[in-house]
Amino acid sequence: MPHRAGVRFLVARGQHRRRPRKTELERLAAAWRTKWDGRWTFAVAEDSFHHEDGGLALVFAVRPRKVLAFGKGTFAHTRHVFTESH
Repeated sequence: MPHRAGVRFLVARGQHRRRPRKTELERLAAAWRTKWDGRWTFAVAEDSFHHEDGGLALVFAVRPRKVLAFGKGTFAHTRHVFTESH
């Protein structure tokens, strides 16, 4: 298998909060639909995303304090710790 560079897993640790405002969810849904070529099939409800098959997706924002990134290959992991000013 040929080597492919890039991040495989990303972990963000920090403070989180729900994103229940419908206007924020609509903005996020539009961005993800574009990123996923229209294959993103969740609809915006009052305080969450809903799938046409009945699935529910809660949405959170994370203000990171530490981010860990893991990849494949030489020197494939790293971390960043944020200061309070970020």
